Amino acid sequence: MSSQAITASSTKPVIKCSSVYKVFGENAKKVLAQSNGHVDAKTFKEAGCVVGVNNASFEVYEGEIFVIMGLSGSGKSTIANLIPSLTDTTSGDIFIDGQDLLAMTSKQLIELRRNKMGMVFQNFGLLPHKTVLENIAFPLQVKGKGTDESVKRALEMVELVGLDGRENYFPRQLSGGQQQRVGIARSLAVEPDIWFLDEPFSALDPLIRKEMQDEFLRLQGVLNKTILFVTHDFNEALRLADRIAIMKDGVIEQLDTPANIVLRPATEYVRKFTEEVPREKVLKIEDVMDPEVNASQLGPLQVLKDVIIQTVAEAVLTEQKHVAVVNETGDIVGSIHASKIIHMLFGKENVADEKA
Repeated sequence: MSSQAITASSTKPVIKCSSVYKVFGENAKKVLAQSNGHVDAKTFKEAGCVVGVNNASFEVYEGEIFVIMGLSGSGKSTIANLIPSLTDTTSGDIFIDGQDLLAMTSKQLIELRRNKMGMVFQNFGLLPHKTVLENIAFPLQVKGKGTDESVKRALEMVELVGLDGRENYFPRQLSGGQQQRVGIARSLAVEPDIWFLDEPFSALDPLIRKEMQDEFLRLQGVLNKTILFVTHDFNEALRLADRIAIMKDGVIEQLDTPANIVLRPATEYVRKFTEEVPREKVLKIEDVMDPEVNASQLGPLQVLKDVIIQTVAEAVLTEQKHVAVVNETGDIVGSIHASKIIHMLFGKENVADEKA
């Protein structure tokens, strides 16, 4: 789901964070109140506090894959724990479907997590003495579902994540990727509206990690969940996200679409992440096309606006005339010339400057 479609079709966010702070330390609330919102990590450290999240505000819309990306200590996992209230917020507001999370009782929070949220973590968290089927059925039984109903749902999840034939295996008999599939199946068994994934693939080797990313995108194509995904891997963020929030020292440095982050990094910190990105593997034709169309300049070749540039670059580069860019119904929505592809790949200036 593109972020353009998200913002155009959605009026109410599923998740809303407004001026959220998380400060660790005995005097956290007092020190934060005295700061009047001007949080300086060094000053807070001198007062015996550590700033985990610093004035974070964002919204996540229905069906969106919202990725929070940052290096170790950036605050990405902290903010992911604040939203389901696994960690207490120092200050700010968090809403889930319009409900004030911070005003809920402990019982209401537990019910919210059980009924609306699914969670997948880096360490899998499987119960070693239970089989694949029993692990997946476990959260359903906690909710009070009967054995037959729980097993039936668990079997559906086994099929969904491609673990047919391994229902009776124990975690120790599975590979890392298979164990993660069990964790994913277990989190989906309760049919959550919101899916939290905190570094779910970081413990996997690169090949299995790529396979799990493919599986994740396949599942999202089927289920269309609202997803908050945490990662330290910029390439993973670019591949999976509708929008990315890049964090540093508790602050969101930039929140934007993958294309805009690559083409228009807002800060020097963000720009460093984009330097080595192979643009042709990340950007779509629509990200660099010219919206203006001169029919007399067009050759016979047409390309879809939402294809990755790499897949059509050779065809565009061998076409002397401008290439028509079309949408899914075949309407021409722009054009692109071989020189634009060359400039994007090899030009020293940002291709965004050419579009501006």
